[in-house]
Amino acid sequence: MTTITPSAAPAATPPKRSLWQRVPVVHQLRQSVGLQRGMLVTGLVLMAIFVLTAIFAPLLAPYKYNQLRADGVAFGAQQPPSAEHLLGTTVGGYDVFSRVIWGAQTAILVIVLAVVFSIFIGVFLGLVSGYFGGWPDRLLVVVCDAIYAFPSLLLAIVLSIVISGGRSSLWGGILAAALSITVVYIPQYFRVIRAETVRIKAEAYVESARVLGASNTRVMFRHVLRNATRSLPLLITLNSSEAVLTLAGLGFIGFGIEPTAAAEWGYDLNKAISDVTSGIWWTALFPGLAIVLTVLGITLVGESLNDLADPRLRGRRAVAKASGTVSETSVVPGGTLSAGPGGLAGLEDGESFDEHGIEVRP
Repeated sequence: MTTITPSAAPAATPPKRSLWQRVPVVHQLRQSVGLQRGMLVTGLVLMAIFVLTAIFAPLLAPYKYNQLRADGVAFGAQQPPSAEHLLGTTVGGYDVFSRVIWGAQTAILVIVLAVVFSIFIGVFLGLVSGYFGGWPDRLLVVVCDAIYAFPSLLLAIVLSIVISGGRSSLWGGILAAALSITVVYIPQYFRVIRAETVRIKAEAYVESARVLGASNTRVMFRHVLRNATRSLPLLITLNSSEAVLTLAGLGFIGFGIEPTAAAEWGYDLNKAISDVTSGIWWTALFPGLAIVLTVLGITLVGESLNDLADPRLRGRRAVAKASGTVSETSVVPGGTLSAGPGGLAGLEDGESFDEHGIEVRP
């Protein structure tokens, strides 16, 4: 006699997410709820405005960043906002609106270069140092701790003077600012990647790869690096906002880019100091507002990503969906159990209450 056993039901497979849903920022946006989503959306909108302004600066700006006249007529210094100059003119005779637009392009170039240089150098040093250890590891830790303990703005000033003499052309000034910021941020990437590498290299799958004969290079870049860079998006956003402030600080104290070479918000703020005491507000308000909104947008995105990286906060949406009102749970055949102010005891005793909670006796 042949016994036929029913086949096991196939396990339910979770639905596959589309490529668009797997984009990092989109994925975090779908996970966020409430105030957290509002912060993330606000930050993304401000960042999008900043990036699009930098990309389309030649189309958005009515004048060049170093333009002083149009149709042979000089703009004039400290002119109030008007139809010809939407945000007025500076003490040097430049159009404020154009300088603010072109300043976004300068800022994003410095951010990209500084972050790219910092990631490549810091991640590589942290990976090698944490994986191999020994005296090179101890030496790199001491050097990076010394750099990290040094005031970042003062170090950027010194390096800017060494690289460019304090004043330079467009690309010379951008590279000087980016490299000076890079040296400041390398220790941060180094410490994060080194700590993750030390933890990950002791995992079982790394030991298994070594037993199977994988080389150190393959283990480092195939197994360790891919799992050690999960916190980099948060660090990139925070460093980007710090790069904007460092660049503005260099320009404010006179070690930035020359105004005839590029527009820079910190330099414009420096030249607007004397205007504030004279009641000329537009030369300082709009460059300062551009710095504040840019840093705010990047910081909001970074803080939101930090919250969403926490599994306890990441699961709030699932908890909110799973939770329900206890009174809506069906516990009796044919309907739901609704208890009055007297609770279940009141129902069991046959008591009834009116809408104000007062007992009604038959």
